Amino acid sequence: MKYPSEIKNKILVTGGAGFVGSAIAAKLASNPENYVVIVDNLLTGSLKKVPESDFNNIRFIKCDANDYKDISSVFFAYTFDYVFHYAAVVGVKRTLQNPVMVLNDITGINNILSLSKNTGVKRIYYSSSSEVYGEPVEFPQNEETTPLNSRLPYAIVKNVGEAYLKSYEREFGLEYTIFRFFNTYGPKQSKEFVISRFLAMALQNQDITIYGDGSQTRTFCFINDNVDACVSAFYNDLYVNDVVNIGGNVEVPILQLAKSIIKITGSKSSVIHLPALEEGDMTRRLPDTSKMRDLLKRDVTSFEDGLEQVIQHGQFISLL
Repeated sequence: MKYPSEIKNKILVTGGAGFVGSAIAAKLASNPENYVVIVDNLLTGSLKKVPESDFNNIRFIKCDANDYKDISSVFFAYTFDYVFHYAAVVGVKRTLQNPVMVLNDITGINNILSLSKNTGVKRIYYSSSSEVYGEPVEFPQNEETTPLNSRLPYAIVKNVGEAYLKSYEREFGLEYTIFRFFNTYGPKQSKEFVISRFLAMALQNQDITIYGDGSQTRTFCFINDNVDACVSAFYNDLYVNDVVNIGGNVEVPILQLAKSIIKITGSKSSVIHLPALEEGDMTRRLPDTSKMRDLLKRDVTSFEDGLEQVIQHGQFISLL
């Protein structure tokens, strides 16, 4: 395949029709020196999120990274320089209800690494998760401490993915950077995730449902902060063969989150408590974001400013 002369980096983004994957693909494609190929099986992604029409250096291919024949044809056609492996089954309910489907993502990880090794890929950027921390044993959660105490398939897959990357680097010299994503929010996020769901309900004056008493905490990272930190690692060759937490730095109880969204939107919604989930709802999340701050070299987006941008995007009527 012949590329324009200005193209320096051929980049594959798997899961690029998802919320975070589409955002990183758009950011990479905004640089004309990059040619970005997005693959996604559209299980949880959406063509509406694919930024293909906005750029002339980006292409979408419907493809399943877990199917070797499918994904290998893409690798052999393009001979990528870099891979952002963001494809995964996501969402608490979906991952709990479909554990075998989640475990199948290990096949995709193996496919991506094997093909990258054999086609000259220089480095893989991997979307891991805060779930690798399980029920954390220290705060803030530092990249060096992973207690491996979570039994959930999603957490197991992310841990296995990290082990694969470290093993391929050790044995074959294939470089990697692991991003451990904590809760990320922003425009285009589906209603399955907490902030989008709460906003959609509040703007329709529907009752907001939370699991348990709402004392469980999360931090929230605006999508632009997530993407800018990851792209900074890419362009500056930072944290090579290393792990970086990507998340917010303010711990928010879920009940407080619901009440804040009701207040910000002027909603008449009430908060309804459902029984606590039997598994998958960890009590606390608070990452050490020292490395992320080093990558951003700016202040993170405040929670209030981020929410305002999401509301202004005006997507929520269609989400319900």
